[in-house]
Amino acid sequence: MKSWPKIDGALADYVDGNWLRDSPLKRRLREETAKMPGAGMQISAHQGQQIGLLARAVGARRAVEVGTFTGYSALCIAEALPEDGKLWCCDVSEQWTQIGKRYWKEAGLESRIELTVAPALKTLDWLLAQGLAGQIDLAFIDADKTNYDAYYERCLKLVRRGGLVLIDNVIWGGSVANLADKDADTEAIRALNAKLRKDERVDLTLFAVGDGMTCALKR
Repeated sequence: MKSWPKIDGALADYVDGNWLRDSPLKRRLREETAKMPGAGMQISAHQGQQIGLLARAVGARRAVEVGTFTGYSALCIAEALPEDGKLWCCDVSEQWTQIGKRYWKEAGLESRIELTVAPALKTLDWLLAQGLAGQIDLAFIDADKTNYDAYYERCLKLVRRGGLVLIDNVIWGGSVANLADKDADTEAIRALNAKLRKDERVDLTLFAVGDGMTCALKR
């Protein structure tokens, strides 16, 4: 029997009260971002906590993020890394990422994060050219959807065996199940979901958090 719980109302309050471990700094970043156009691009607090736990579970020292926005997910990843850890962030917006930089500095994590404001494919290719193939422990993809497949392929090359590739928005508000929806973003996510289902290079699961997050473990 298929069953996906609906968590809202009193149950959502219960979940927050029993599973969410938050901080004032993180709350302030989410609240500032919530007032911005495009605020829906920010991941949820529960998703950030889950990504941080996964980073710790695989003993991540090196990580890559594709799509940084205002820096919340980067903050969650960077704080899960050891002091000498490194997170490479890819984004195209100087305006959005400047917000993240303020919070990274306040958290004392700015030395762990290297942000490159440029097309992510260019940055990922540069990381591969630097000899980082098979050297990354965790990659998180949450950027423009039409390039998802290209991001995935590069991140899979970068990630070591036993490392994780996390992909956000794979449910896309339910649109992926509506075959009449031919929007380019929807089609791109739908195609990658189908590809991953058959990809024998990884072990696969779905976390029903936020807008759906794929977790692929490299074999």
